[in-house]
Amino acid sequence: MHEPKIRPIQKEDNPEVAAMIRSVLMELNVPKTGTVFEDTALDGMFETYSTPRAAYFVLEENDVLIGGAGISQLDNYEGNVCELQKMYYLPRARGRGIGAKMIEKCLQRAKQFGYEACYLETMPYMKAAQKLYARNGFEYLDGPMGDTGHFSCPVHMLKKL
Repeated sequence: MHEPKIRPIQKEDNPEVAAMIRSVLMELNVPKTGTVFEDTALDGMFETYSTPRAAYFVLEENDVLIGGAGISQLDNYEGNVCELQKMYYLPRARGRGIGAKMIEKCLQRAKQFGYEACYLETMPYMKAAQKLYARNGFEYLDGPMGDTGHFSCPVHMLKKL
């Protein structure tokens, strides 16, 4: 068994990334409206993150994608803030400290891109994810920043870079 590796997404990863994210969303009973489930970007993640100041990384283990996360400019927000986006892991990737490594990789890239802060949205029942974010310096906000279209994700957090 090889150590999982974090690498930039490639075009040929698109179908596997979309399937992995949808599988996690269904497992976690994420609402189908007002969440990532509706994002047209899911089927073209490579193209979505091939824009300036955006990056998406996948977690690969034994030639299988078991997770991913990315950063991009926060939608509909005037300011130098990125959003940590589409961070999902299959069950076998969880609880192994990989999430912290992925956050670190994303935040390093955000700093290289010159962002001043990183924002995220999540679901109230995703307690393990919230603990991971808090351990990595994200703090709770009273409300949303920008407008991501994810009105069903009521937990908002921010980390200054």
